[in-house]
Amino acid sequence: MIIYHGSDHIIEKPVFHGGKRTNDYGYGFYTTENADLAKEWACARNTDGYANQYELNLDGLKVLNLNSDEYTILNWLAVLTRFRSYWQKSSLSEEAKDYLQEHFYIDVEQYDLIIGYRADDSYFSFAQDFIAGAISLQKLSEAMRLGKLGEQVVLKSEKAFDSITFLEAVPAVAARFYEMKAKRDLDARRAYRDTRGAKDEVTGLFMIDIMRERIENGDPRLR
Repeated sequence: MIIYHGSDHIIEKPVFHGGKRTNDYGYGFYTTENADLAKEWACARNTDGYANQYELNLDGLKVLNLNSDEYTILNWLAVLTRFRSYWQKSSLSEEAKDYLQEHFYIDVEQYDLIIGYRADDSYFSFAQDFIAGAISLQKLSEAMRLGKLGEQVVLKSEKAFDSITFLEAVPAVAARFYEMKAKRDLDARRAYRDTRGAKDEVTGLFMIDIMRERIENGDPRLR
């Protein structure tokens, strides 16, 4: 697998257990298979940067793919609520986080590599709305497909860090990629406003319904 890490500097040898614990999946090295997406991340502060390119050898690595059919968006949310901060502080939000942790959390520390959504600012706000009971699960699922959200590939273990080889650092020009990132986020927010404004179906599944009915993994209503 060829992966890219967007940064304002060249990183030939990533540091194990670097980064922040409050990233989407905790400590790890966050990459993507999409070179342009990495360049957007590199230019997030409107400065030039690099898409550091690596070759990843998957042999022997234990991989958790949260976007596979085995899991639902609630598994991704449970992981997100474990690590990301700045969630809304309403009583429902707190109960919702506890419920997701108890019934949908997957211990990512058991894996060498995680594949899943990246919670950019706009997508994180969509997730917050669902946790707070403002939108249904169906609308959240629709929202996650807005703005061409990319997958991220996260190296978690020392074994994974030892399985990558630096290839090159591809320059990313802020004049192009900062605008691309801003436009993607704006497009997602505009589409989300339209989606959020539409009425939910009577059968829409909200976070309060999931808790009240004790819905767990494997329930067909989550598909």
